[in-house]
Amino acid sequence: MALLKKKKRVSEIPTSSLADIAFLLLIFFLVSTTIDMDKGLGLILPAEGQEIKVRKENIANLLIDARGKVLLDKKEIDIKNIKPTVEAMLARNPKLIISVKTHPRTDYQTYIQVIDQLKQANAKRISIAE
Repeated sequence: MALLKKKKRVSEIPTSSLADIAFLLLIFFLVSTTIDMDKGLGLILPAEGQEIKVRKENIANLLIDARGKVLLDKKEIDIKNIKPTVEAMLARNPKLIISVKTHPRTDYQTYIQVIDQLKQANAKRISIAE
């Protein structure tokens, strides 16, 4: 008795439209996904080379050293006391410009806290010194 060999069935998954489906899924997710953008510091910078002469009584110097110590007009001040102090200074002189200068090794978090305190005090004129 002769045994008959069974033919193997060849089964295939159709892949001709697989690239189209992947491309459509990619387009769908790109269009429907929202990307959160960090706003950062909202500062308006002047044009390069633009200089304005300012009287010395209209400038308050705020210095931050490498250890995070803050000096406002050569007097040491705590970061949380910046807001009330600057508000009082602005009440006396609305044209006041706060010049912020930092040491290159100043902690970035300290710098942001100082800028936040100035923004909360409604200081509209902030100069970032070199």
